[in-house]
Amino acid sequence: MTGMSDSRNTEKRSDKSPRTAVVIVDHGSRRSESNDLLLEVVAAYRAASDWAIVEPAHMELAEPSLKQAFASCVAQGASRLIVFPYFLSPGRHWDEDIPRLAAEAASACGGVEHIVTAPLGLHPLMMQIIDERIAHCLRQATAGGAPCDVCAPETGCQLLAPDAEAPS
Repeated sequence: MTGMSDSRNTEKRSDKSPRTAVVIVDHGSRRSESNDLLLEVVAAYRAASDWAIVEPAHMELAEPSLKQAFASCVAQGASRLIVFPYFLSPGRHWDEDIPRLAAEAASACGGVEHIVTAPLGLHPLMMQIIDERIAHCLRQATAGGAPCDVCAPETGCQLLAPDAEAPS
């Protein structure tokens, strides 16, 4: 297990059922690059976690939908689904839309048990992630280091003069 905290490991191990699946859901986008990022997140989480079934889903605008992800998990033997909203903050999507879509998907799959977890929010590790991202991008912009995993390789983060136009 790489990079997961001990409290998460304990909580996960308390779920003895191999029939539990994780669905990581984001908003979805018309931009394929944004949707591809979720696939990368899911692949990385799948490799780093002990969950046997981890699937991506988009709330709207792209596939797989929550209904498709639920069906995929059930086809793999899941009878309990954990829906993790890949969102920074709580809001209408977390509070209303995702629970409604998850309930519809669960019903379409024969009423499987499911939970919608809290989004990333103010988890203590977020402060470390923010600090590391700022340091990396500032270092790249001022000292010419390698761009981060989000920046375009050809441009990276750019420190702009006060009268400069933002790159297009």
